[in-house]
Amino acid sequence: MHKAGFVNIVGNPNVGKSTLMNQLVGERISIATFKAQTTRHRIMGIVNTDDMQIVFSDTPGVLKPNYKLQESMLAFSESALQDADVLLYVTDVVENPEKNMEFLEKVQKMTIPVILLINKIDELASGSSSSSQTRLNDIVEKWHTLLPNAEILPISAKNKFGTDMLLKRIKELLPESPAYFDKDQLTDKPARFFVSEIIREKILLYYDKEIPYAVEVRVERFKEEPKLIRINAVIYVERDSQKGIIIGHQGVALKKVSTEARKALEKFFDKPIYLETFVKVDKDWRSSQKELDSFGYNPE
Repeated sequence: MHKAGFVNIVGNPNVGKSTLMNQLVGERISIATFKAQTTRHRIMGIVNTDDMQIVFSDTPGVLKPNYKLQESMLAFSESALQDADVLLYVTDVVENPEKNMEFLEKVQKMTIPVILLINKIDELASGSSSSSQTRLNDIVEKWHTLLPNAEILPISAKNKFGTDMLLKRIKELLPESPAYFDKDQLTDKPARFFVSEIIREKILLYYDKEIPYAVEVRVERFKEEPKLIRINAVIYVERDSQKGIIIGHQGVALKKVSTEARKALEKFFDKPIYLETFVKVDKDWRSSQKELDSFGYNPE
């Protein structure tokens, strides 16, 4: 008997979906930073054993869209409700359970198994153990009212608390099925995708305010040689002022980002990397459907 299925991870921004995905898959597939709206695409991470294949799917945080990029991000999240065998709805100990009720109402109507994960329970430990337990019980009770058919599991994805129990339960819920992907496949994304994500992650970490959210990265060259990978990447921004900030005085800021990205890429690919980065202005790319399609923001 072989089991296989799609386990889709959804929830509001900044609740730890990408951290959870990386823990479950055992690889660094999704960008995980302290900033909201980090994940923009739907990213699959595949776990294989001899008798099982779990296809995890990380999705953007659910939000009310203000421009076309966020519309595409929401579409990725909503598409995850359509093809899941098991749904993981992630929240945390500080989030208002009634945030984004429109999306939650769609989850309420689902007939597949739903596991409600209350993440970051380590943050409850600041008080006494009894008060922490009381607060957790209150959170569980609130969510039980909102999602009465969901299983509820408190976890700490960052500290790997509860993740083994979660994985065991997922295995029990998976349907019998042949594998959907080759057993040596880790993700559905190509190498170029992870290059752009790693560069974008460094921009998220090193720049403030609106800059990271106005940025997209396109890999224009990825040439793998026997002992080296040569990469040319273009960082797109919306305005000339943003281009100046990304490059920095005498190119110092861009050099720092490129150096940190190169180090991360060498670790990811386990090979020396020659990375060249350029910055270009593409006005209002976040609001142009044609541009968004070219960057891969098409849920269909």
